[in-house]
Amino acid sequence: MKILKSLKWLYPGMGVKRWVLLTVFGISLISMGFVMAISEPNPANKAYAGIIIILGVLGVITGVKRIIKSFVTILLPQREDELVDKIYKKRILERGFKIVAVGGGTGLSMLLHGLKEYTSNITAIVTVADDGGSSGRLRQDLGVLPPGDIRNCLVALADAEPLVAKLFQFRFQEGSELSGHSFGNLFITAMTKVTGDFDAAIKESSKVLAIRGSVVPSTLDKVTLTAERSDGSTTVGESNIADSSSPIKRVHLNPSNCRPTNEAIEAIRKADCVILGPGSLYTSIMPNLLVGGVYQEIAASRAIKIYVCNVMTQRGETEDYKASDHLKAILEHTSSGIVDYCIINTAKIPDSAFERYKGENSYPVVPDMENIKRARCKVIEAHLVNASDYVRHDSSKLAKIIIDLVSSLKKVK
Repeated sequence: MKILKSLKWLYPGMGVKRWVLLTVFGISLISMGFVMAISEPNPANKAYAGIIIILGVLGVITGVKRIIKSFVTILLPQREDELVDKIYKKRILERGFKIVAVGGGTGLSMLLHGLKEYTSNITAIVTVADDGGSSGRLRQDLGVLPPGDIRNCLVALADAEPLVAKLFQFRFQEGSELSGHSFGNLFITAMTKVTGDFDAAIKESSKVLAIRGSVVPSTLDKVTLTAERSDGSTTVGESNIADSSSPIKRVHLNPSNCRPTNEAIEAIRKADCVILGPGSLYTSIMPNLLVGGVYQEIAASRAIKIYVCNVMTQRGETEDYKASDHLKAILEHTSSGIVDYCIINTAKIPDSAFERYKGENSYPVVPDMENIKRARCKVIEAHLVNASDYVRHDSSKLAKIIIDLVSSLKKVK
């Protein structure tokens, strides 16, 4: 049966037969040329043998090249030129540094978008404490882990057609049940029900988007984020934390004994570099670090550990925080040795953006370098603002700074 299927390649009109025959003929010429070169004592005949070998090599090269072109034309019409670039890029990126990025929200997805141009050895460790918006509704109605931050990271690392990425980010605006849900969230939720496993759903979704790297949840346990406030009050639920004006004293995960995923721990142990942020300090970064064993693994790792400080403060979370306050909060919730370098933006925020964020009680983070250095953390200052829409880090600039830093330190070692 297999032989009959193989013979289909020789059917008329397949555009393959002639090139297969040319390749076979070329191999025959090469064999004949080598036999002549070995057996003929006459120098003139040896020269003819050399010509025959050259013709055979040209025949094989031409035949193989045209066979490949025939396949590419069918499988990727009008995209032959892209194939070489894709193969080249894939091979180069496979040799890139092993990067672990910890966080959630738009901050992490922005970072991943820049890093994927340098390496495909990326592991995004993503929080599953979200309980608001589409993710919160799916979590409450269907009992699944929140897919929103996972979806954003998958799309950021996607190497699939742009239309597929847009499809995953498409958000329904009509219908009482569908309104507010993104297609990607529904897809991951449906895949979870089909496979019976959230982790398997992420892996299958990763294949659909052909991502560079991997996205893993920090835990597969259903966790709730709780914040203790300076006034003695408690805020329960990630989506409610920004609603209080009282400063956050400490955050906790419930249950406190939630278990990390094996993929997350394994990635940290093998990493060349571990990056915390950018992203919401208490609701995106901290929930990952509080999962049992995660911050301890990071602290014990020999990887280069970087904290990317936010550009702007956040209402209800980090109001009046300087850069050192962000770092201090991380150290108070974890331990020393979890951050080696702190990347801080020193570019001025455009006036138009400043006024817009001022109305939301959000201001540029003050880069108090000396206080960070006192915490035995090295500071990297850079102009990293992208204010074309929202004020956030420029993904390309940030990724280049990180890769350059890792490259320079790895060479020293």
